[in-house]
Amino acid sequence: MSRTSKAPDTVAAVDLGSNSFHLIVVRIIDSRIHVLDRLKEMVRFGGGLDAANNITEAARERALACLGRFGERVAKMPRDSVRVVGTNTLRQARKAGAFLREARAALGHPIEIISGIEEARLIYLGVSHSVADNGGRRLVADIGGGSTELIIGQGFEPLHMESLYMGCIGMTQQYFPDGKLNEAIWRRATIAARLEMRPVAHHYRQVGWETSYGASGTILAVAKVAREMELCAEGISLEALRGIVKAVLDAGHIDKLDLPGLSRDRAPVFAGGVAVLQALMEGLKIEQMNVSDGALREGLVYDLLGRIRHEDVRTRTIEGIARRFQIDTEHTRRVEATALSLFEQVAEAWQLDQAHADSLTWAARLHEIGLAIAHAQYHQHGAYLMENADMHGFSRQEQQILAVLVRSHRRRFSKAIFAQVADDQCDRVMRLSVLLRMAVLLHRTRAARSDVMIEHARAKKNSSLEIGFPAGMLDEHPLIKADLESEQKFLSGGGFELTLR
Repeated sequence: MSRTSKAPDTVAAVDLGSNSFHLIVVRIIDSRIHVLDRLKEMVRFGGGLDAANNITEAARERALACLGRFGERVAKMPRDSVRVVGTNTLRQARKAGAFLREARAALGHPIEIISGIEEARLIYLGVSHSVADNGGRRLVADIGGGSTELIIGQGFEPLHMESLYMGCIGMTQQYFPDGKLNEAIWRRATIAARLEMRPVAHHYRQVGWETSYGASGTILAVAKVAREMELCAEGISLEALRGIVKAVLDAGHIDKLDLPGLSRDRAPVFAGGVAVLQALMEGLKIEQMNVSDGALREGLVYDLLGRIRHEDVRTRTIEGIARRFQIDTEHTRRVEATALSLFEQVAEAWQLDQAHADSLTWAARLHEIGLAIAHAQYHQHGAYLMENADMHGFSRQEQQILAVLVRSHRRRFSKAIFAQVADDQCDRVMRLSVLLRMAVLLHRTRAARSDVMIEHARAKKNSSLEIGFPAGMLDEHPLIKADLESEQKFLSGGGFELTLR
């Protein structure tokens, strides 16, 4: 749990994309990354959702087989040196819990599901570390299997981010399901893509940029075809892209696509990706797009490197939210200090690690966020905000834990509140909630210092906590004593025993 442990010198990132799964392993030398290994498999995970958005058995088998192979490379690496994220397909998938458990077993590491905006942030981070910085604003586009991310940023900082619900797999399935390629179908596909990006196109053109970059499979494949066809020497020009569109339509059918530089694996979804790219370049009036080798997985590595250096973007996100909602930070810091003091005393017995300490810290800092909406039921308002806000650096699972901790920090305490947390974390999150509840209760007067001091905290068992106070102190503070006795009743409703000494 300690942050003083030696930082890993080798880290890995795994990107479970809708089209391809990627693994990158790097060594960190003098704060620079040196790639040791790259693996990529075309899994077509996004094409493996049925009409009800359930993961099909065939897609499940393909994904787990790939993750098993990746696991041979990373399973024995320390947990804090590997990050694994799922993108659009896992965002859309229903009842994905069983798959996530199997995937974790195959890979040896847990999988985070990230939002489209978080995906955009990580993509920009990967691209910005992979290209020269000319000091101006840059536009970054990434066409994935199920979504397309657009970012305007400067230096290493993204300024505007969007995630659009269109990608090479989805577009191919919707507009070219039988493989036919003709101008009428192509027009419908590009118009649909233009409509999807219409809400952001005008704003992006107003903001403006000096250079544009494309990343990931579709755009890299188009750039390679453009070079092989001698349409464009570097990157992708709009003129070259239109030449590729003509060659695609001339093929007449996806099965007959045989363009120079186009791999067999990419060919089945190439038309959908090219249609999206044409809509982007024409809609945003991009005459020339550069390409970047860096993308989501590289962004994951640099984000992980920031966490290792204790420059965690999640901390900045929490601080920004606290300022935005005018949270009383002096009070929440006192609550945080007490919660962490309790945490240190029970962490070993309750099998809590640094990730749990981080969740407790963030929840303590934001537990009063719901007051910005209304005092009545503010813990419920706060939980809604935590679950639905765009929080840079946080996965969906991390936001769910925060939402549950904020929701459960006062009033009713029952196991039903924790049902949305993953099974393997549910009990531990309940214990974190108990610690937060105690800290909030002991600072209810909001005084600069709590009148009640804790002598010790002991976890007698996983669902039992003993809190010791100096002799006679609770009798001297009857209101706090009454609150603690009420808390005993609340916790017992969730099967938890609180003992006061």
